[in-house]
Amino acid sequence: MPTPYYVLTFSFFLFLLSSHPLNGQEDTEFGHAMDRKLLGLKRKEKLSHFKFYWHDILSGKNPTSVAVVPPPLKVNTTTAFGLVNMMDNPLTLGPQLSSKLVGKAQGFYASASQTEIDLLMAMNLAFTEGKYNGSTITILGRNCIFNKVREMPVIGGSGLFRFARGYAEAKTHWIDLKTGDATVEYNVYVMHY
Repeated sequence: MPTPYYVLTFSFFLFLLSSHPLNGQEDTEFGHAMDRKLLGLKRKEKLSHFKFYWHDILSGKNPTSVAVVPPPLKVNTTTAFGLVNMMDNPLTLGPQLSSKLVGKAQGFYASASQTEIDLLMAMNLAFTEGKYNGSTITILGRNCIFNKVREMPVIGGSGLFRFARGYAEAKTHWIDLKTGDATVEYNVYVMHY
């Protein structure tokens, strides 16, 4: 009669054989359908509107946006083509910087045009207020800063904004052409669960 150790070892060996293909090929099934309820998607999708002011501060002792890649000197352009700025910009309820802080815009923008001042914006709107504290909305798009209203897509989010989609409208409230400091009104429309 086999010993319990032998039975256990043999059973484990059979389990390993059954869970790994013998033909040397890897399992190619890396995606599968899921029940939406497992991710909290049992509720109906809703549309939310957020309005806040984005403050890009390049001047002073504590800038919120800094150049990490200057435009190449060999490129003859008036658009700062190639410039990349990292930002940690405050988001406030009102247009004054002293207004109530509701979050931060963290990411970068880059001058992506040789003929006009068009920025590639890649940022997370990281909220710190109310039930949205800890949730983010992600924006990735073109921002032609001298257009009256610019539209950029919302490509996702986290926390309460998982599976988010929508768009953001940006409208310059104030700009100092000497320093580059600016305040921009954002209206963000987001579909989320």
